[in-house]
Amino acid sequence: MLIRNISRALRSTYLLEKRFLTTEPSKTEPQNIDDSVDSLQAQALDQDICLLVDEKDNFIGTATKRDCHKVGEDGSVLLHRAFSVFLFNKRGDILLQRRSNHKVTYPDYYTNACCSHPLYIDNKVEDVISAARRRLNFELGIPLNDMDPKLFTFMTRIHYHDPGDGVWGEHEIDHVLFYQGDVKLKPNSNEISEIAYVPKDEFNAFLPTLEGPLTPWFNMIRRHKLKLWWDNLHRLKELAEPEKIQKFESKNK
Repeated sequence: MLIRNISRALRSTYLLEKRFLTTEPSKTEPQNIDDSVDSLQAQALDQDICLLVDEKDNFIGTATKRDCHKVGEDGSVLLHRAFSVFLFNKRGDILLQRRSNHKVTYPDYYTNACCSHPLYIDNKVEDVISAARRRLNFELGIPLNDMDPKLFTFMTRIHYHDPGDGVWGEHEIDHVLFYQGDVKLKPNSNEISEIAYVPKDEFNAFLPTLEGPLTPWFNMIRRHKLKLWWDNLHRLKELAEPEKIQKFESKNK
């Protein structure tokens, strides 16, 4: 296992998590897909069935992950449901990750701990917290038993559209979840290339040292809401507005 620091900027006294490049998973041959797309990511594009929603976040149908992220000729992308988990350790440091270069959307971008989608599984709509636990286990290797569903706080929903690279983009109603606790991490290298816990008082100085951009959803939340929520981890339920759907302008750093 190769271990490297996510950044050279932070002092070693903060005991930062280091970059974990785990053993590469076995790959299968892609079928009917552009050879430039990683085979494991290609499988997810066609096998994951996402939830289409209207602007009020009502479930209206399904589409593959591929169809939900294709950018149309007019820049349009199907509106679908997503979630973003912000994970903090007991000291209050935030976990950041860098998306692997295998990712179809926003490869090598930096973002919050986990960002993905609830799915349509066994003819049922998956609830957001179950989806978050599933993906935290898959991407970061956090044991399911270590994530108490009751400790997730549903902060709000954010409706945003970003055309990405013009081929793959996003149009989501993003359910923002906060979770605080000390967990074991074993990142999946097909999903994540770097991780680090960043202390709050170092966060603003840390961002300019990153070697890539921020994802649009993380950057919007960072600009509009993160400071307030991070300053109040002890009373998040008082600040939570899960019934609201907020719209923020997409703006990369």
